[in-house]
Amino acid sequence: MPSFSRRQFVRALTGAAGLAAIPRSGQAQDYPSRPIRLVIPYGAGGSGDQIGRPWVDKMTSLLGPTFVDYIGGAGGAIGTASVAREEPDGHSLLLGNGSTQVIIPLTSANPGYSVGDFRAIYRLINSALVFAIHPSVPAGDLRELIAHAKANPRMLSYGTPGVATGNHLVGESFKQQAGALDIVHVPYRGIAQATNDLVSGQISLVIAVMSVQLQQLSEAGKIRLLAVTTEKRLSGAPDIPTAVESGMPDLRYEGWFGLFAPKRTDDAIIDRIAQATRLAMADAALQASYRAQGMEPDADSSPDRFQRIVDATTASLAPVIKSIGLKQL
Repeated sequence: MPSFSRRQFVRALTGAAGLAAIPRSGQAQDYPSRPIRLVIPYGAGGSGDQIGRPWVDKMTSLLGPTFVDYIGGAGGAIGTASVAREEPDGHSLLLGNGSTQVIIPLTSANPGYSVGDFRAIYRLINSALVFAIHPSVPAGDLRELIAHAKANPRMLSYGTPGVATGNHLVGESFKQQAGALDIVHVPYRGIAQATNDLVSGQISLVIAVMSVQLQQLSEAGKIRLLAVTTEKRLSGAPDIPTAVESGMPDLRYEGWFGLFAPKRTDDAIIDRIAQATRLAMADAALQASYRAQGMEPDADSSPDRFQRIVDATTASLAPVIKSIGLKQL
């Protein structure tokens, strides 16, 4: 007979108690009937892994055996499309984000799925984009950056992880809202090289996901962080103003990762997963692990709330995509 430590025994009891507290109804009575698969549409080791694997670990104790399936390729489109074609029984889920759920279906001619092929379940984390400039740029806030850009057309450049990323679309939206600024976009294959070129002065500005690394570079005086794109200031970086505070009320964008299921998945199963996830996200240690990576955990999400966020992201990005000619690349 196997032996258990006191800690293992307490954890088992806690998981069982949490599971019993989640109501079952309809098709959720027999759910899950086999292991749950979470498709991360990227390779192992990236931000998707850092977000999805802790959730998988929690669900194993709350719902039953759960595992990660990495299906990368085409910027996340291949793995996302594979889940859209799965049986809508809650056993194949997707860790999606603004790129996979909004930008790719709006800009790709044939990604293999559409915006409406999924049901939102729960937003796990959100993150801010931040405007980071080289110290040589004479600007202490977004207003001064705009004034400097207007006085020096085509002298400034901004780096992003690539064309048609959220970073790129926010950059173009910034230019439009500021009065058609003439700032050159420099796309990279990832944000790491863009950040290196910012530090060395090869480019003037980077629009990047807020991270501990960027905060450290700012504290060292190698870059300057001007504004974040969230509605409110970040709890982990309260000294950085929002773009809204900086005179740009419509420059709002939050990156997010969350859970999705094929569109015909039953309401009872969606609710079952959401309630189990809410229980998991209440864990202080899990929240701390996300915040340590520069992410804001969402302990108060739901299918309806998350769907509204997805819809809002679509509504805000679609006009920008159309205006700069990215439709159906």
